[in-house]
Amino acid sequence: MSTLTSPSRRRMLAAGLLLGAGIAAPALAADNPVLREAGHLKVAVYNDLAPFSDKGQGIDADLGAALAGKLGLKLTLLPFNAGDDLNDDLRNMVWKGHYLGYGPADVMLHVPVDRMLMNANPQVEIFAPYYVETVRLVRSAQAIPQVGGVEALAGKRIGVEKVSISGMVMLGEGGGRFREQVHIYPTAIEALEQLKAGALDAVLATRAQIESVMKGDPAFPLQEVPFDRLPRGGWAVGMAVKKDNLGLARQLQAALNDLAASGELKTLFAKYGVQVVRP
Repeated sequence: MSTLTSPSRRRMLAAGLLLGAGIAAPALAADNPVLREAGHLKVAVYNDLAPFSDKGQGIDADLGAALAGKLGLKLTLLPFNAGDDLNDDLRNMVWKGHYLGYGPADVMLHVPVDRMLMNANPQVEIFAPYYVETVRLVRSAQAIPQVGGVEALAGKRIGVEKVSISGMVMLGEGGGRFREQVHIYPTAIEALEQLKAGALDAVLATRAQIESVMKGDPAFPLQEVPFDRLPRGGWAVGMAVKKDNLGLARQLQAALNDLAASGELKTLFAKYGVQVVRP
């Protein structure tokens, strides 16, 4: 089973880069006459990746607007559906464009900052990690008062998103011992809503998904559970541009540094109930 086939599966990739030192964003007009003439920054974001991007809204959509603003440009958002694997997405949205004529963008967001992915795609530059994602368990405190380990989930109704790292981990844990308890939903957001409604006892999902829905509700505590196949340190997501556009990469890196230093990045994430965590 490929691990690079959807936004959810991509979340299992580990990070490999640290954000560069913060400097003020340079003026775009001096370095990029093509973008200066166009007057806008084309930003590719995934569809169906709430709370980061869905129907043209979310953290990544707002981040794209903030980055464009720092560069003195207007935002042109290019939402797209995930391809068969990440290599397809990078080809379609970063360095070549889709055969149907959609794309490429100037920059693609929510790209795993992963060394293997970089080596497999020499046509792109992956950089500027802006968030570290992790998988967490959120539970009904009434249904599961305490969780000391995976044993506490025995006999409980556990929700997961289809074709996701959470689903693979939950279904495969202990040789499939929890398989009969797992309830699969089209999205993690739907599973989380069912947990709130009392139809589930717990949900395994990304921390951003959980925080965006539960908003810190003490009736649904969030915690780490040590599953065998789950990366404990999480994985970073960043940006990608075409390899020959390193000048834009430097400007976007500087713009991100500025957003982080000013607190704007934290505020942007908080709008969706998510606490920003960076490398």
